[in-house]
Amino acid sequence: MSPSQIIVLATPVFFVLIAIELAVGYKRQRNTYRLADAVSSISLGMLSQTSAVFTRLLRIGIYTALFEHVALWRSDAFWTSLPGWLLALVFYDFCYYWLHRMGHESAVLWAAHAVHHQSQDYNLSTALRQTSSGALLGWVFYVPMALAGVPPLVFAVVALVDLLYQFWVHTEQVGKLGWFDRWFCSPSNHRAHHAVNDAYLDKNYGGILIVWDRMFGTFKEEDDQDRCVYGTRGLLNSWDPLWANAQVYAGLAHDSWHARSWADKLRVWIKPPGWRPADLAARFPKPAFSMAQMTPYHPPMSRAVQWFALVQFTLMLAGVAAFLWRADSAPLAENAVWFATLLVAQWALGAVMQGRIGMLMALVLQSGALATATSALGFVQWHWVFKPLTMAIAILLVAASSYQLRGMVRFDSKTWVLLGAALVGSLAGDVFLMVEGFFIPGLVSFLIAHLFYVALFKTGQRWFPHRGALAATLGVGVAMYAFLWTGGLPAALRGPVAAYVLVIALMAAQAIGRASVLRDRAAVLVAVGAAFFMLSDSLLATHRFVSPLPWSQVWVLGTYYAAQACIVAGVLKAATAPDGLPVAAPVAAVANVTTCGPALRTEHTPHPQ
Repeated sequence: MSPSQIIVLATPVFFVLIAIELAVGYKRQRNTYRLADAVSSISLGMLSQTSAVFTRLLRIGIYTALFEHVALWRSDAFWTSLPGWLLALVFYDFCYYWLHRMGHESAVLWAAHAVHHQSQDYNLSTALRQTSSGALLGWVFYVPMALAGVPPLVFAVVALVDLLYQFWVHTEQVGKLGWFDRWFCSPSNHRAHHAVNDAYLDKNYGGILIVWDRMFGTFKEEDDQDRCVYGTRGLLNSWDPLWANAQVYAGLAHDSWHARSWADKLRVWIKPPGWRPADLAARFPKPAFSMAQMTPYHPPMSRAVQWFALVQFTLMLAGVAAFLWRADSAPLAENAVWFATLLVAQWALGAVMQGRIGMLMALVLQSGALATATSALGFVQWHWVFKPLTMAIAILLVAASSYQLRGMVRFDSKTWVLLGAALVGSLAGDVFLMVEGFFIPGLVSFLIAHLFYVALFKTGQRWFPHRGALAATLGVGVAMYAFLWTGGLPAALRGPVAAYVLVIALMAAQAIGRASVLRDRAAVLVAVGAAFFMLSDSLLATHRFVSPLPWSQVWVLGTYYAAQACIVAGVLKAATAPDGLPVAAPVAAVANVTTCGPALRTEHTPHPQ
């Protein structure tokens, strides 16, 4: 049984214990859970486990290679005896102490470990909040075990035991435990470790044994008079799983790039977290830390969004369990496709809880990811469901958004009609292209869709305001058409394909020109979508007429759905800009128009007279 399968089997136990902790908290009137934070933490745990399918080689693979070639003493009989197992567990915990300590004392290691500390709540869901990049450097700290001849199987088992032990210590419902606290990592000891209070900062690193901290001067007892405040001093303030993993790395990359000396560029990564050279601190000052800034991140969620999050979370949990159960025996490419699909789903859910996108937009992204995966992996029946479903949801999103926004000062029904028509044309094209022998109807449907997009992007703008963009897109179109012609484009299709290439090039030119005039994020998003459309169709044509591309459906459909999502999101973003609000209406009223939740306006507000 693989480590991933063991985690899957342990998952129900985790959730039973979480349910017990939640019930105890409610009974004591000391609930420590918030829905979005718990979902975010467990989602990061899912991401950590799914990404470990690809990074496990760095830990187990390198360890095994070192064991096989440079172990100083080999005695499997000893290490698989009871004393050997116990010694290996203590040995592992000792190495873990130093990895954990360096994870707080070296910036590049903190960049990975910070994910576990970002939650401002402290409960059993926090235990599941794990990094996805820890394996990149963490394996170094276990080299002594390989040199000592601890077999890889023993190493893997004691590593899992050490990890599972630490689950139960992430709770505020268990108080101090007397003598146990003096020897072992306990809830009280670990609460102090997670706190950002000055007295507790960078203390109590032990995984199972706290004696390492007592030996090396890093122990701090929890003080009932100094209540623990949780999180990181550089607050995350996001439910985005990708940003949670990238936040500290991004800050270090920024500082390293802007540091003037080469030595400082390196020191930024190696020195303790927060260290910055004087010249950099002067040019890019950061406010000093204050406990007053540790207010919980808690963007409001409507009841509909809360139920949506629960259902989505349950489905994702099932999907991750299925993925992990067979990941070790599945081909790498198949794992990569499902991993990307799950990642899109997790990002979309975080964005909904954060109010960045609405529920329908999340469903568009998730359905598009599933349409791509099912096509690439040969699940034909499911592909026939998700491919048309994606555009159908997008059409519903546009219809719902236009209904919600009809009372805005700048409401323009033409915009929504053109966008809806373009999506209907795309839906027709999707369906036709799924049926053998209907390439021409599919091509015509998408050509009509692009004409609607051209008209949409022309609204309020002159024709092709950026002539350089027009020349560039036409040049790309001509080059692509020549490539297809010489690559074997059938004579009967040369005329229709030429017309299509011209229209999509004009569509992209109009979108890019529009962005050059408006110079806002919404217009840029639309232009990016148009560029993705050209890329997607180029890949499709290359695969169909010139030479088969490996995993073509991933690249073709992935860029296609990225194109549609960017265009729709850009139009929605422009429609909900503050200067488009009804008179006297707060910005928050339509800030998340795509959620269709209670926060939205439901009554029609007439234009001012």
